[in-house]
This record gives sequence, C-alpha cells and structure tokens, in this order.
Amino acid sequence: MLFNSFEFVVFFVIVFSLYYKSYNNLKFQNTLLLISSYVFYGWWDWRFLSLILISSVSDYIIGKAIDENSNKIQRKRLLILSLFINLGILGFFKYYNFFTESFTDFIALFGFESNPLLLKIVLPVGISFYTFQTMSYTIDIYRGKMNSNKNLLQFMTFVSFFPQLVAGPIERASHLLPQFNKKRKFDVFEFKEGAKQALWGLFKKIVIADNCAFYANQIFENSDSYPGSVLVIGVIFFAFQIYGDFSGYSDIAIGISRMMGIDLMQNFKSPYLAENIQDFWRRWHISLSTWFRDYVYIPLGGSKVDSSLRRSLNIIITFTVSGFWHGANWTFIIWGALHSLFYFIQTAYSKNLNTVKILPASLVKVFNITITFIAVTFAWIFFRAESFTHAISYISEIASSTILVNPLSYFKEMGSSIQPIIIVISLIYLSVFEIANRNASYSFQVGHYRTPVKTLIYCSLLLLLIFFRATNGAQEFIYFQF
Repeated sequence: MLFNSFEFVVFFVIVFSLYYKSYNNLKFQNTLLLISSYVFYGWWDWRFLSLILISSVSDYIIGKAIDENSNKIQRKRLLILSLFINLGILGFFKYYNFFTESFTDFIALFGFESNPLLLKIVLPVGISFYTFQTMSYTIDIYRGKMNSNKNLLQFMTFVSFFPQLVAGPIERASHLLPQFNKKRKFDVFEFKEGAKQALWGLFKKIVIADNCAFYANQIFENSDSYPGSVLVIGVIFFAFQIYGDFSGYSDIAIGISRMMGIDLMQNFKSPYLAENIQDFWRRWHISLSTWFRDYVYIPLGGSKVDSSLRRSLNIIITFTVSGFWHGANWTFIIWGALHSLFYFIQTAYSKNLNTVKILPASLVKVFNITITFIAVTFAWIFFRAESFTHAISYISEIASSTILVNPLSYFKEMGSSIQPIIIVISLIYLSVFEIANRNASYSFQVGHYRTPVKTLIYCSLLLLLIFFRATNGAQEFIYFQF
C-alpha cells in the first residue's frame, strides 16, 4: 500500500477515526495499530508477515532473557542468537544470490565451473529497516542501555508501526517503544503540524521525485544513446529524484505519526546544503548513519584508536558496509567506498584550508557546498547504474567531448516541453524551504509567513499534487527495494 495511493487515504481515515475514538483504552489503540500495520504490510504480500512475526517474537523473548540473565557468557550467546536470526533472514532473502554468483565468478577465474542454485524470490519490502530496528533493541539491552519490554503487544507494535515500517526512519527502541506505553489523545496543533509535514512529503514525492524520475530513468536506461551533457543532467535529476522520493517518504511517515500522537526522529536535514561529506551524512538518512555509527563504527574503535591506519580502516568499513546495506550489488559497495574516499579527501582539504585563508568565509561556504554536492552526485552514478560496467560507461561519456553538445533538443524528444520547466520551478520552491529550514527540526515550517502567503503556499502545493498525481499515477518509492 503506497502513501500516495487512494487505498491508503481510505485506510488511514478508517484507522485514524477508530484510533482516537478509543483514546481512553491504550490496549485497544495498540491492538488497532498492530492489526492496521499488518494489513498495511500484507497489502504487498501477506506471506512475508511471517518474517516480521519471527523477528518480533524472537527478539522479544531473547531481549527479555538477556535482561534477566546476569551471566556475561550466556548474555553474549543470547545476543549472538538474536543477531543470527535477524541477519540470517536478511542475508537469505537479500544477499544469497549475490554471494552465490560472486563466488561462482571468483572460482571461474581459476578455471573451475559451477552451476549454482539461485533462488527466484522477491525481496520482502522494508526488511532491512525493521531488521535493523529490532537488532538495535537487543544490542542496547545487552549493553545495559535499556531494560527489556515486558508487554508483547507494545513490542510488536513498535516493530511493525506502519508509517515507518517499510522505509524508515529506523527508530531506536529507547525513543519509540515507550510511546506505546502512553495514551494518545487528539491534539489539534500536532494534527495540523503533522498534516503540513505529510503534505510537504507528498509534494517532494509526487511533484519533484516522480517528475525527475521520468527523465532520470530514460537517460540511465538508454545512456549509450545520449551525449555527456544529457548524462550530466540525468544524474542531477536522479540526485533530486532519490532525495525527493526518500525524504518525502520520511516526511509523510513523520507527519502521519505526529497526527496520531507519535514522535519519530528527523531523517533528513537539507543534505544537499552540506559543507562536506561528514556533514552530508549528518543530514542524509540520519537514522541509518547514526545506526552505523553506534553499532559498527564505535564498536570497531571509532576515532579513539591510537593508530591512524586503524581509524581510517574503521571509516572505510563503516561506509562500505552502509553501501552494501542498500543492495546486493557491487555498485552499492563502490558507492559506499567512494564516500569514504571523499571523506579522506575532505579531511586533507580542510587541514590545508585552515592554514591559508584567502577567500571570505561566505564564499568558502558556498564553494564547499558546491564541491560536496558534485561529489555526492558523482557517487549517485554508481548507486543508480545497473552494473559497474554501466557506471564506467556512463562516466566515460561524461568525460568525453560530447559534454559540450547542446542537450535541449534531446529533452524535447523525451517528453513534454513544459515538464522540465515545472521541475525547475519545483526545485526552486524546494530550495527556498531547504535554505530557510536548513537547521530546523522539521523541513517544512511556514509559521513566520503572513496568513495570505501561507494560504498561497498550501493551495499551490495542493494544486500541484492533484495535477501530477492524476498525470503520473501512484509511483512506488525507491527505498522499497532496500
């Protein structure tokens, strides 16, 4: 079930109406949320509900056992069991074919042939998200950072909470789980603010992401037919497609949750205004980057290790693993590794820049933001490409003399001449709010504008949503495949 579908509107109206009619009954509210979440997820494929059930029940039991056990060895064994179950399910469905094919290709280099058994299975939607969410729960209990939850209903609701179930944010149990232990009453202010946030998310998805996708998909899928100038524009379109798509989903999830009295963490914070790669990852998919920081980077030793080589290795591992999290393809691994390379270049550049201050601080800031955006956009080529060969071919064409070819005639052949203009206007619209709310808690705040201006903003958003939803239909979100 898609947030931008008519089915979801009907679904949410029914759930929301029943939800607040029972505000005095916490158990009923949580039961309703649990059933609604299972219906929401089962809308894609009801068979995969068993995976959520296994993760929920096993981590509830294991978390409770870890909390009640004082023996360090037994606690560690229980944690390993939890990790084995979660990573085993994730690895089987997401990475089995990748490892099998990679091993087959490797032994072929030495003259050995193999006929591997490949599985024809569909990747369960959102499995990477809810798996990491439940894993952090048992790890935090093992570390003594929180106590286990004794209420199975509340825990299962935490794991399957439908607004953020299939594409995040990846919530920590310490933040989200206690909220299912409190009665939620209707709050007019929170409802209105949540609705605004959801509206802004729908704008990012339907108006920006889906329109950018129209061109980005055509260009990437037929990259050998276009000159370098068109390919440059194609990857820029993809940069805004994936941002509008994914941050749009997060905004909708946060907004819907807020309407229901549940607070979710901020997942994006104007990432394309980042001044360096480290700053970018403080702003992009924040729930994932902080997850890898707390559960991969710091356990490896983080930046506290004595050896600079070991510190660099920790950074490379963290970025590379985060790339692999996104998909079972070498392109994602290279994408993650590229970000570690950019991080090292940025660190060296920053040290040298501090010794020579020639330009004004404002110009240095603009320069840093521009360079960071170019680096991030370059890496998106590997993220979007079908294979390593495709990515190299794409980059080679950009680096050729065809980058000087006028791209306008090619875009006229692709579709409507008005669509690129709409995209540019929408991106300007987006940029204004991104700059205005660069460090705000929520990405869409218009409270400081006068009432006529606010009315104009809301009406323009609604008109654009209605028009492009009717034109493009309900398109899936990119991160459903991860």
